[in-house]
Amino acid sequence: MLDSRLWCGSLFYHAMGVSRVMSPLRVAALVRKEILHIIRDPRNLFLVIISPAFLLFLLSYVFSFEVTKLNLAALDLDRSPASRSYLSSLTNDQELVLTSVIESYQEILPLLVSGDADAVLIIPPSFADTVHGGGPSQVQAIIDGTDPFLSSQAISALGARSGVFVAGIDGNGLMEIVEPIEVRSQAWYNASLESMHSMVPGLLAIVLIMPTMAFALAMTREKETGTLEGLIVTPVSGPEYVAGKLLAYITAGLVSAILAMLVAVLWFKVPFRGNLVAYLVLVADYFLACMGITVVVASFVKSQQAGMFIVLLLFLVPSFFLGGLITPVSTNSLGSILTSYALPSTHFIEISRTVFLKGLGLAHLTRPALLLFGMGVGSIALGLRLFRKKLA
Repeated sequence: MLDSRLWCGSLFYHAMGVSRVMSPLRVAALVRKEILHIIRDPRNLFLVIISPAFLLFLLSYVFSFEVTKLNLAALDLDRSPASRSYLSSLTNDQELVLTSVIESYQEILPLLVSGDADAVLIIPPSFADTVHGGGPSQVQAIIDGTDPFLSSQAISALGARSGVFVAGIDGNGLMEIVEPIEVRSQAWYNASLESMHSMVPGLLAIVLIMPTMAFALAMTREKETGTLEGLIVTPVSGPEYVAGKLLAYITAGLVSAILAMLVAVLWFKVPFRGNLVAYLVLVADYFLACMGITVVVASFVKSQQAGMFIVLLLFLVPSFFLGGLITPVSTNSLGSILTSYALPSTHFIEISRTVFLKGLGLAHLTRPALLLFGMGVGSIALGLRLFRKKLA
């Protein structure tokens, strides 16, 4: 008498009426079926193709940390040409906007309380004499600290502009370096230090989870509507069924990735310095990892609502906080490292930023690419095993 597991496996394949070898024709038919379903269903079309570009547009503004305007008030106790020139140098690029020149200390608190000023600059009476005497004069800045990011940017902006001014004027009005040490800084890959240029490529890892969500709905829809039982009596094996759905949704996902990239490059002006084909290969690798994990999830859930909820819980929410999107991946403990690197988005954020801003290719991204590929292949293998047991 055959072992029960062997008997069930044989029964499954005999019921399918096919050999264990996958048929490219059947897989192609399933891919065509899924593509038509994506195209004909407006909700599915939006979720798979359009939603990544739409979400990228919205989230890039939500997570933009670039402050384009800082309101500055000034208490000029020196009232000299040098102090007026100093104020002018601070505000000549319109990032710092001089909204008011006050007359006394009593006016500072109302300005900060009302929010009319983000910072108040106090210029001492001896400002001109000190500057023309060859030394830097001290000025005081009172910052509204309710927004820490805005506060730090105001301090940085005032410090950078003040350093250039003090180092650039001598007593005769000539340009002369008077500082004993000159510090020059240069930022690579994002010379203007615009947060958009870093945030938008990272957000692509978040918004491209939408095709995975659609894939989860497709996998659970067959169970919920009862069409999976009908597939059992057709010449379609479990691997062919999963492969057909995977190829269809990865293909549709690549179209959505191209649309999202166009939003990043054309609307947000993020430079794309890498190779487009190589990047799309890495995007497909990312989809393989995410959708492979979803195959395992779909083996345990029977409703579309549960599948969508689990995908959100596994991919979307943790990716914001643990994937290195906003802050670097925490290495404080083994648990935090394992949790972060178990997320496909952690590796794709690194890939996306590297390709967009550094222009590096597959040769320099072997580690994250192989990790994603391993996640995908391992998850699909496990998912197929669970899927076969379900059908048997």
